[in-house]
Amino acid sequence: MHPCRFRNALVLFALVAATLAAAQEAALPNAADSLKFAIIGDSGTGSSSQYAVASKLAESRGKFPYEFVLMMGDNLYSGSGPKDFEKKFERPYKPLLDAGVKFYASLGNHDNPNERFYKGFNMNGERFYTFRPKLGVRFFALDSNYMDKPQLDWLEKQLAASGSDWKICFFHHPLYSSGGAHGSDVQLRTLLEPLFLKHGVDVVFAGHEHFYERIKPQKGIYYFISGGAAKLREGDVGRTDLTAKSFDTGYHFMLIELVKDTLHFQAITDQGRVVDSGALQRFSDVDKKKFAGITSP
Repeated sequence: MHPCRFRNALVLFALVAATLAAAQEAALPNAADSLKFAIIGDSGTGSSSQYAVASKLAESRGKFPYEFVLMMGDNLYSGSGPKDFEKKFERPYKPLLDAGVKFYASLGNHDNPNERFYKGFNMNGERFYTFRPKLGVRFFALDSNYMDKPQLDWLEKQLAASGSDWKICFFHHPLYSSGGAHGSDVQLRTLLEPLFLKHGVDVVFAGHEHFYERIKPQKGIYYFISGGAAKLREGDVGRTDLTAKSFDTGYHFMLIELVKDTLHFQAITDQGRVVDSGALQRFSDVDKKKFAGITSP
């Protein structure tokens, strides 16, 4: 092929690829009355990788106007002084913060517990907390570093009283994982999963593993790992019986949309490539009771 034609072909291929990536990224229903939010995990490095993900995250909001961002922990690596908050949170996410987008944090093992007092993390001074952004949807942020009895008692009380269709939990350490460095936190699962099943939790988001993984539904609950917003452990996620989809060769964030009883999701790289997407139907209350071993009267 003539060099000029080859170059033209490369340019055309790049344009088509960019167009397809943009179309993929905008493929969520984007319904007017839906709940839209984003997810980042293990983000607080202050590195160029964090800024690249943050830039693409802000860009995505132009097409998909999400209301808030959930943080899966390790929000500030290597210090939590005023300069750390500025370099590792306020500066990279400035366009979103200026636009009024709220960030709701959970604590990771690299975080200082005093971060819960930082206004920008919307934790209101609590290690664990709950909020309801829309009627029928409630979120529960947990501190998976110290899953003590007071937190477990609080969680059971809040789950039992929520009355929400969608119950969504988020915290740092994954109950299910195919990661080689960490893997599933079985001890934490022993404490939390019975409560999740008893009270009908629908979705669980976690970080800690520096990759993306969507777990096959476990007893009527959807589990996601999103811990690659600034850190990467390339080649760490193995293909196990748990894995529905995984990605560990680049940085990423997630976009989520709840439309009635369906959760729509995308995992997007810092280059704008969609590496996983889909629509998941919320399990019915009848099915949840079966998974929990509860017999209807």
